[in-house]
Amino acid sequence: MSRRLPVLRTDEEAEKFLERDLTDYISAENFAPFQFEFKPKQKSINLRISEELLNAVRASAERQGIPYQRFIRQTLERAVTQRKG
Repeated sequence: MSRRLPVLRTDEEAEKFLERDLTDYISAENFAPFQFEFKPKQKSINLRISEELLNAVRASAERQGIPYQRFIRQTLERAVTQRKG
């Protein structure tokens, strides 16, 4: 079981923390899949949705730890990819 990361309030605290051996803080259970976005975004859209839906999207994105616009984009990409398969 890995140790919990401390709250680091300044860059100096972070630098000092990273100078030590982090073996106790890193384990397989700490890792989560992360999808990198390599393609540049060339187009922008404007979409009207209800406030309730936007709040739900923001909450889902926050649970995943990503910005809500990236969450929307990933959801759209997943939907299109699943339809092809």
